[in-house]
Order: sequence, then C-alpha cells, then structure tokens
Amino acid sequence: MTVPLGMPARRATPFKDHGGLANVVNQLIEEIQELYLADRVPWVVGYSGGKDSTSVLQLVWYALQKLPEEKRTKPVHVISTDTLVENPIVASWVTQSLITMEKAAEEENLPIKPHRLTPEVRDTFWVGLIGKGYPAPRPKFRWCTERLKIRPSNKFIREVVRDHGETILVLGIRKAESQARARAMTRHEKHRVRDRLSPNGNLPNSLVYSPIEAWTNDEVWTFLMQRPNPWGHNNKDLLTMYQGASSDGECPLVVDNTTPSCGDSRFGCWTCTLVDQDKSMSAMIQNDEEKEWMQPLLELRNKLDVRNEEGRRDDKHLRDWRKMNGSIQLFNDQVVHGPYTQESRANWLRELLNAQTWVRQNGPESVREIELITMDELHEIRRLWVFEKHEVEDLLPQIYEEETGTKFPGGPLDEQLTLAGDEMDLLREVCGDDGLHFTTARELLAVERRFRTMTRRSGLFEELEKTIRRGYYDSKEDAEQSALRRQREKTAPELPLFDEETTNASS
Repeated sequence: MTVPLGMPARRATPFKDHGGLANVVNQLIEEIQELYLADRVPWVVGYSGGKDSTSVLQLVWYALQKLPEEKRTKPVHVISTDTLVENPIVASWVTQSLITMEKAAEEENLPIKPHRLTPEVRDTFWVGLIGKGYPAPRPKFRWCTERLKIRPSNKFIREVVRDHGETILVLGIRKAESQARARAMTRHEKHRVRDRLSPNGNLPNSLVYSPIEAWTNDEVWTFLMQRPNPWGHNNKDLLTMYQGASSDGECPLVVDNTTPSCGDSRFGCWTCTLVDQDKSMSAMIQNDEEKEWMQPLLELRNKLDVRNEEGRRDDKHLRDWRKMNGSIQLFNDQVVHGPYTQESRANWLRELLNAQTWVRQNGPESVREIELITMDELHEIRRLWVFEKHEVEDLLPQIYEEETGTKFPGGPLDEQLTLAGDEMDLLREVCGDDGLHFTTARELLAVERRFRTMTRRSGLFEELEKTIRRGYYDSKEDAEQSALRRQREKTAPELPLFDEETTNASS
C-alpha cells in the first residue's frame, strides 16, 4: 500500500498480527505456567522498575495467580539492584514498589520474594571515585558497571545456584531495544536447551527466559495501560515518570515514525559520565517544578564530566601523574595519568556533601533525609585515605563538619597512624613548595608509625623502599624522562660482545 505524500506514516496496531492483546497475554500466561510447573528449578526475575521488567513481572504474577495454591511450590525471587547513585525519583519508585509487592504477595499467598540488592561498600561509586581516586567513568574505563550492577546480582544468582543446583532468569529483554541486543538474543537462541530457554553465557547453571522478547515499545505500553498492576503500583504513574523524562514532555504511543515513543527514555545513575548528558534528569527538572531540587545533582554530574576549552573530556590536571601503585606508564611517549589527587578527591567530597546539604534544606519533605552518600561509604573513604593512601592528617571529619554543619559521627582512628594538623603544617613548611617531597615524607612517617606497634616488623623495609621508589623523582618531567629512558633501554638492539672467537686481533 502506498502512503500519500504529506500523510504521516503510522505504526502498526499493537498485537494486531497476533490476535490482539488478550490472545497474546493468555498464550504467555499458559507458557509461563507450563515452564513453572515443568521442574523444581527456582526462578529469579530481574526488576528495575522500568516498563519492560514491570511487564514481565506482571505476566509472571498473573500466571501464578491462576495456579492452585498447592502448585505454587517453588520460589520466584524478584531482584532489584540499587547502585546507590540511581536517579532519586526512580530509586524511590522502585523501593516503594518492592514494599508494596512484598505485602501483596503475602496477602495472596504467592511465592514471590522481592530483594533489594546493593553493591558492597568497597565497590560503591563514591568509594571508588572519592576514596580510591578512580577518575569519572569513560567508555574506555568503565569501572562502574561491573562493581555497581553486575556483582550484586551475580552474587545473588550464584547463591541460588549453590543452594538449588541451577536457576532460571526471567528478564524483560527485547530485540527491539537495539540491534546489538537483537543480535545477541538471536545468537543465544541457537543454543536453546528447551523451548524459550536460552543459556546464560556469563553464569553457569542458569538459563534465560525472555517472554516479551518480540514486543515493541508500543506493545509494552499498550499492555501496561490496559492490564492493571497486580501488586497495586499504578502503571499510569510509571507512564508519567517516563513522560517527564522525555525532553518534549509528551508520550504518544501510536504516532508517526518521526515521533519517538516515551519508551525511548532511559533512566540510570545520576552520576553517569558515560553519556554526554543526562537527558532524563534534565527533562524531569525542566518539565516539573517539584523536581527542581535535583538541579544540584545535575550540576555535580556535569562537573564530574570534566571538559577542556575545546569541549573534549580532559581531567589530567585533577589526577596524579603516577598510577595507583606509583609506577609511571607511557602511551605514545606521554604519561598516562592515574587516580585523582588528594586535593581533587577532597574537593569532590565537598561538592557532594554540599549538594546533599542543600537538597535536605531546600527540597520537598520527601527528600529531607536523602543520602547521596551513606555513612558506611564515608567511613570506608576515611579508612582508605588514612590507611591505604597514608594521608595521615585525616581530613574527612573536618570536611564533613564544614560542609554539613554537624560533627562527623565517627570515632577517632588509631592515634599511632594519624598526625595532628600542626604537625602536618610544620612538615609542609619544611618541604616548602615541593609537594612531592611532602607526600613522600608523609608516607614514610605513616609507614613507620604503622609498623611501630607491631611485634614483628617483617615487611617494613619493603614498604619503605616502595615509598621511596614512588617519590624519588624531582618532578613529573623527571619521571617522564626516566620512563622514556627505561623504555628506550628495553627496545634498544643488543650489540654482539667481543670474545676470542669474534675478534680478529692477533694473539
């Protein structure tokens, strides 16, 4: 059929080619029931609170509701990973949804068990960036995804596999999301061990079931708007949240091909620097006066995405020219910078605490207790600064009090490992403008103090030697030239040695 010029192209009617919404839903409910009853393998449903995972969980819920209670024999774990830096609006939505879900499942006697997963304290975003000094994530240094999202969920799944031998993951992945996702799903389909169950390449003894893999964005929204949420969380509120995250503030479901569906909205970590800009948070602030309190978060996120005058990402001036272990690494004869300096990390902490304090004082009642960084993270950052980085002046309590106006609720550290402020001032005065000399002397003092109270001082000289090796350069330029010399020595051709067989000299 030919579309007349000037007429907008229309998307296909959702589910039209499959007998309509009711027919598709009934078929999937039967399929889910059949898979659920086929064995004793527990299920793990991935739930982010977004449209796709909500659709999948609703289908599973419907299927279990229609089963007799005596056949609801195996658990269905619903896992939601909170990175602790999620968009606050989405994080609040998901948390409330899990609470509502747990209560509804108990009332209906369903074997659905919600779980909110979080990364280990040592793996959180702020411990990595402020504590260890990892630079803000980049596509070529994507240190956050593994630590914040993958490890918590994989740990839970491995525990289920350990207890039951295997598990089935029920996910809201769809081929229409992207070409890369479609290719990956098609590739796994070839190795299906049972109808609709694909192998999981990352986790052994786990299979993946994706009931809505062929649905389009419009079909997802049609289902959510026409089928009520069974655990009592209003899907129209979910639609409003997506709508508010669209730059144009509109969310049509069946329109011309030039108009994006609200399903194109993306939620994620508010600190994410893997993208050029946080479009969803910007749109939320723009579209809703009640969300303007997130402006300090957006500003901090943009500061993390450090750019030079040409608009290119460049944060070298904030980072040490040595790697985490003190070594000098070259790329194209240029020094590869390492972690954020002490000054940079202290500034990032100040910025974060300042934003948190402002939101608590000026935001709506619902965010007066918001934690942009948890106390557990602050304690871990303090430990890393003093014990791992040998920053024995112990600055964190002072920074916390200055930015929040309240005393830091942490007890004193080991007095043997910290130095008073006046002692640090004296050391700085002696070292003058030589910052490298100061940090080296400070670390030597920290190493000596740490070993002072030990009965056996095995390893003392090795630690002192490491410290001296890290700081024996005169400057960054001296370190760069030393690294270049070592590099040339490694690549220089070997010359033959003269001996009695190679020389023509007379005996």
